[in-house]
Amino acid sequence: MYLTAFSSSSFGKWIFPGIGCIWFLGAYFLLLHQGMKEEQALVDAFFFALFFLGGMLLLDRVFRHFTPNRKNGPLLVLFPLLLSGGLVWAHGQLLTWWFDKETDYQELVSTSFFYRWVVFALAFQLLALLAVVISKLAGQEELSRREGQLLQLSKEAELAQLRQQLQPHFLFNSLNSIHALVLASPQRARDMVLLLSDFLRGTLRTEGQSWISMADEIKYLSMYFDIERVRFGHRLLVDLEVEEGVEALKIPALLIQPLVENAIKYGLYGTLGEVKISLRFRKEGNYFQVSVENPFDGQVSVPAGTGFGLSSVERRLFLIFGRTDLLEKSAAKDLFRVHLKIPVAG
Repeated sequence: MYLTAFSSSSFGKWIFPGIGCIWFLGAYFLLLHQGMKEEQALVDAFFFALFFLGGMLLLDRVFRHFTPNRKNGPLLVLFPLLLSGGLVWAHGQLLTWWFDKETDYQELVSTSFFYRWVVFALAFQLLALLAVVISKLAGQEELSRREGQLLQLSKEAELAQLRQQLQPHFLFNSLNSIHALVLASPQRARDMVLLLSDFLRGTLRTEGQSWISMADEIKYLSMYFDIERVRFGHRLLVDLEVEEGVEALKIPALLIQPLVENAIKYGLYGTLGEVKISLRFRKEGNYFQVSVENPFDGQVSVPAGTGFGLSSVERRLFLIFGRTDLLEKSAAKDLFRVHLKIPVAG
């Protein structure tokens, strides 16, 4: 199978004819050197090369349906020996009939049987050994390819699971807020239900998309902020700075929203005054840079479950880019900052 695939390539089509020509010329000049007549040497070498090529093609067809392994290993030795012996015998019978009146030549063919057999057997054994090596290499390549496919499928499944976890995570928080507003402010609760419906409808459209434009991401962030403003009213201030030209960049879908959700939780829970969330989107070199800042009070406890958004973003970045240095977090002077770098094409 593997030799056939090679011989059928544009380069491999010249392999068998080339070997046949070299074999013919080598046998022809060797026979002349041994004192054989030119006509006899020419015919002998021609059929000797022809039988050799026939044996190679037969081995090629055998290995097309025969994968060498430990169980059938002895056949790798036995079959080339039998094949070479049969071909040398047939070659001798043919030339004995061809030169039926040349007794000296017939005697030479008879006495050279063993040497011709050894030459054929060695060549065919080398061919069988080559088939074993190619088979092992091809098997390793196939195994590596399958492992790569399994790894990719596992990575895609984990990415899908992370995205599916984010939606319920945000949805449960919103439903809790709606529950709290139902009695205190029914109208605000209804507004939040409508906004939440629009947001989920929009984000569901990205389910089949691994990457979306930054313009779409900003649109979903705006819808998210509208939902949060129903809950927090004038207390939530958003400072959004978008560098010109970044809207066309492609980023992993819904990658920034968990960072914003985390900033709102850390910034607004446990406080009564206004809180400003700052977002900066810009491109520097081969990276799309995202900065999210929010006030942070280490003395105030935040609701259970906070931190899932950041860990999910870190995991998604590792699965997509294979790097752990793309998300940085820092807290200084009551300010919590998250810096995200997304590699983009130059």
